[in-house]
Amino acid sequence: MKYYIIAGEASGDLHGSNLIKELRKLDNDAVIRAWGGDKMKASGAELVKHYRDLAFMGFIEVIKNLPAILENLKFCKKDILQFQPDVLVLIDYPGFNLRVAKWAKRQGLKIIYYISPQVWAWKEGRVKTIKQIVDKMLVILPFEEKFYQQWDYKVEYVGHPLVQVINEFLESHPKQKIGDKPIIALLPGSRKQEVAKKLPLMLEASKKFMDYQFVVAKTSSLDDEFYSEFLRNFPGVTAVQDQTYTLLSQAVAALVTSGTATLETALFGVPEVVCYKGSSVSYEIAKRLIKIKYISLVNLIMDKPVVKELIQNELTVDNIVRELNTILHDPNKIQQVKKDYSNLKTLLQKESNASGRAAREIVGFLQTNV
Repeated sequence: MKYYIIAGEASGDLHGSNLIKELRKLDNDAVIRAWGGDKMKASGAELVKHYRDLAFMGFIEVIKNLPAILENLKFCKKDILQFQPDVLVLIDYPGFNLRVAKWAKRQGLKIIYYISPQVWAWKEGRVKTIKQIVDKMLVILPFEEKFYQQWDYKVEYVGHPLVQVINEFLESHPKQKIGDKPIIALLPGSRKQEVAKKLPLMLEASKKFMDYQFVVAKTSSLDDEFYSEFLRNFPGVTAVQDQTYTLLSQAVAALVTSGTATLETALFGVPEVVCYKGSSVSYEIAKRLIKIKYISLVNLIMDKPVVKELIQNELTVDNIVRELNTILHDPNKIQQVKKDYSNLKTLLQKESNASGRAAREIVGFLQTNV
């Protein structure tokens, strides 16, 4: 079978790579063409576009980069037509992928969406469109199945692929000491805009914790020179590149930008403070549109404030210092967080291998429908 897979972010690259590995186990003749990153390429996909050329964050940033986005869409459609896949597999990245799906449906292509767009957060009306254009939806958050039921749309909850990814990492990577002091991990994100807004505040807070080693998780999608601008005035702060899991496996606490990283940190059992700050215009627009109580996946899944969220104007150095002190030195808070993390993992572990379950659903669908 021929599979065309589109992921537009680092997390999509991770989940896409594991999906590709599982698809190849089930389909020896699989030919896979993809938009994604280094991990998907390493898993055997022919990479068309790297996600670093696609990631634009926030309303204003998207508008500024609209010509590039439209050009990518045009190229994508042309490439799909030339490849003629048996199925189009879309991974999250809804702003781009839903546009592709709408067009692909008109071309008569089969469409599977793996990792649902967060329509439960805003734009619930998109569900009507999804029902019309997506042949099968595979979701990874437990509450999404119930959400879609309200719209009379049957989806498959396959479990969260991160559980297996992190379990396998912990089993295969014995702890290696990075330094002499207890480690606090800084996860400022993977996009320039978000790193530039959050990392300076995280670094400033580090001055209040001289007994700890602060380590920044850098991503290869951003240049070393970009990070150096922020780190040069903080000689005591170190950094690692593309070693986030190694870092989290040793950390006693973490400052984490919103998104998948909040869930990864929780699955490693590391108490965290969630940090979010966008452009003021983008934030004001989002605030009026988004209906959810929390921005971190940890709190959303558990439906309660397991971890502290410092959002926009609340993200100050003083607040970071206060909350970091709490998760480092308050035994009751630490114990409660660890208990909630354990319950979270149980909720997400529907399948021991979520990627394998997703691959079986995709191959089963093709066997029935192609």
